[in-house]
Amino acid sequence: MTELAKPESATDALPLGPQSLVWKYFGDNRMYLIGPRPAVLQNMLAELGQGVLDHSVFFADTAARVKRSIPPIMMTVYGSDDDNPGTRVRDFHTNIKGEIAHPDGTVSRYHALDPDTYFWAHATFVEQVLYFADTFVKRLTEAEKEQIYAESKTWYRRYGVSDRPMPQDYAAFQKYWDDMLDRVVVAHPTAKYGVGYVTKGFPRPKGVSPLAWRLIAPVFNPVAAFLTTGGMPPSTRPMLGLPWSDRQERRYQRFAALWRSRPVNWIWDRLPMRLRYNTFAQVGYARS
Repeated sequence: MTELAKPESATDALPLGPQSLVWKYFGDNRMYLIGPRPAVLQNMLAELGQGVLDHSVFFADTAARVKRSIPPIMMTVYGSDDDNPGTRVRDFHTNIKGEIAHPDGTVSRYHALDPDTYFWAHATFVEQVLYFADTFVKRLTEAEKEQIYAESKTWYRRYGVSDRPMPQDYAAFQKYWDDMLDRVVVAHPTAKYGVGYVTKGFPRPKGVSPLAWRLIAPVFNPVAAFLTTGGMPPSTRPMLGLPWSDRQERRYQRFAALWRSRPVNWIWDRLPMRLRYNTFAQVGYARS
């Protein structure tokens, strides 16, 4: 059921490094503006959502799961071709398997290392880079989108998982993405849990006192709901029960346009590296 592959460079891909667009955007701290888009979309693939439901601490301690997952994924990007944790990330998923019951009453088996399942997880990160940059930094040209996708192929191959499901170029990736949203993704309970705070309010984080949270929550919750719902593809909002109006959409587009504006980008580009990029990106750039 699984197909593993040795990481290797290929002529159809572009390298990662300080000149790459994936490096430029993936570790940018403005990425928080898109909300939990990639994580929620990952869990809308039934097999992946079920794997998280069956095997992860996501429900018991969401923060712990994020803290454990993000660093090795980041360093798969910001590492080098011969020094990155890609295959270790792959091996974390070796025992994530089980059965999934479908609405029609049938039961099938799933495995996290099934290439179609694993590639969908990766695809949400690739689309994250594309969506973030095009929405909150600058309108990407077709050539830039093609470059990001070609670089993402090098990224995926670092995991050592079969690239059989990987589309050949950006146009094919866009078709794959649209087909997944139109025909495959579902409102899996794991995905619905991930956006539940939009209507219920965000739970008090550990380390924040009840009094402080009562003061912060009235401001934090509406902002989190706005970024979360606005950051999801329109077709997924009704599936997940996320309320969104035309007025909110106009506000979101104005908010995004402000971030893309020349003055905001001018200021951002002149901030210290430690403010603009997360720790993993800083390590990568410093090493290079």
